[in-house]
Amino acid sequence: MRVVFPYFAQLHQVFHSLPIAAEMARRHRDVEVHAAGSTAAHVSFVRELLARHVPDAPVKVDLLKRPLFDRGPAKKRTMMRNLIYLSGFDAIVTPERTSLFLKKLVGLGHARLVWTRHGAGDRAIGFAEDVSTFDYVLVAGPKIEERLLSSGLIRPGHYCTGVYAKFDWARGRPPRRWFDNDRPTVLYNPHFDAKLSSWPSFGLSVLEQFAGSSRYNLIFAPHIRLFDPPTSRKYERFARFAMCPNVRIDLGSVHGIDLGYVESADLYLGDVSSQVAEFVSRPRPCLFLDAHGAAWQDNPDYAFWSLGKVLGSPDRILEQVDQALASAARYRPVQERYATETFGIAREGGGSAARGADAIVEFLRTGPRDLSAERPGDAA
Repeated sequence: MRVVFPYFAQLHQVFHSLPIAAEMARRHRDVEVHAAGSTAAHVSFVRELLARHVPDAPVKVDLLKRPLFDRGPAKKRTMMRNLIYLSGFDAIVTPERTSLFLKKLVGLGHARLVWTRHGAGDRAIGFAEDVSTFDYVLVAGPKIEERLLSSGLIRPGHYCTGVYAKFDWARGRPPRRWFDNDRPTVLYNPHFDAKLSSWPSFGLSVLEQFAGSSRYNLIFAPHIRLFDPPTSRKYERFARFAMCPNVRIDLGSVHGIDLGYVESADLYLGDVSSQVAEFVSRPRPCLFLDAHGAAWQDNPDYAFWSLGKVLGSPDRILEQVDQALASAARYRPVQERYATETFGIAREGGGSAARGADAIVEFLRTGPRDLSAERPGDAA
């Protein structure tokens, strides 16, 4: 049996499936496991992570062929260019939905598509109709499972719960100190979609208020796609903050995707990024910026806005942070319930990737089997 874990998009998606690839290679030595990157940066990143976390995992790392006309984003053209390579596997395990394009191509053969998801947010994009096209899906916790089931997007025997592989490698480290002081640290994590993000309307005001603060540190680490790629020219826009000892500007380093900032911050400030779900897996204060007058109450796509106060303006943001930190206990029960429903046992990390790896291999070997009645902790 041969299984490939390809990476066609930004590096943040690697954490959501590579731990599963490593556990599959370690636990099932009769399965040939490959990780394939669409760029040299992907390959280097994958090799670095494997060497750091699981040096004994026999994962073969391949560089995919680039499109003949390599201009700009080229995920689908990369898939077409590598169709012969991909068709040689029994399963293609992917963290993103764009790979469903492969099912439209003649020549994929018998390869089955497995979706690990990336992130555990509530937005409708994670529950799109095409999810039902995947042969197998890995799900974090009961809330996501129930929503996918009720929408007819997954069916018993074709999914496994209790899997959020990113936590396996990114949890358990002591929080890192990013500033040479003991002030509370706020993580500002705006989304990349201008129709949803607080960045275009509110962002600079937020940065300027924190830059003038003597009470708080601010890490500005937006969704990796907002400034992708994070060139030196893009950093020039933030030059005025370079001399502020309490402000850290990070437009796209690994710290923004490996929980380095999430684990060390005292308060989350954002809009619709699913990273807030990872943040409240260890409950802490949150504030949300609504720059678009969203009809969010009782809307399942905005369930995460129940985790803290929602603000319609960036004005007096420091006072809002004061109040949020002082009233943290108010939202703690809501956050604890949200984290349990979103991640289940996966929130603690450890064993999640192994469960996913075993489930995929069993599905490929024996076909559909209903795992919905089994407790995730019963996995080998």
